[in-house]
Amino acid sequence: MTVDVTTEIVIDRPVVAVATYATDPANAPVWYDNIEAVEWKTTPPAAVGSQVAFAARFLGRRLEYTYEFVELVPGERVVMRTRHGPFPMETTYTWSPAGDSSARMTLRNRGVPSGFSKLVAPLMTAAMRRANRKDLAKLKAILEAT
Repeated sequence: MTVDVTTEIVIDRPVVAVATYATDPANAPVWYDNIEAVEWKTTPPAAVGSQVAFAARFLGRRLEYTYEFVELVPGERVVMRTRHGPFPMETTYTWSPAGDSSARMTLRNRGVPSGFSKLVAPLMTAAMRRANRKDLAKLKAILEAT
């Protein structure tokens, strides 16, 4: 079973401000509740080929995975894919204007679980959807407070 979750939100900040903040992995533990730690495997800033290791908690389990930036169009789109982790995952952020000074951010996670993860894929999809909504709401609150 494929996991494919898309979530979006409108943030009352310019696209460039939202994209710049969300693209920086150092900010991930601030707005992603499940991410506990981030470690650059390559030299920052983010660029195609950059690798970043994450430690997270999800469904009661500690996960460690490394993402590689495979596409980066500043202010428009970022695509990251796992190089190492519990199952192959791709995360895509996109941004577009939503009015004069607001941004629509879309967060998409998709992958094909294997092993134990494959057995809990339906639960994983629902939990990921809830987590993504909560994380985007937290991102909105942080950015709109600045």
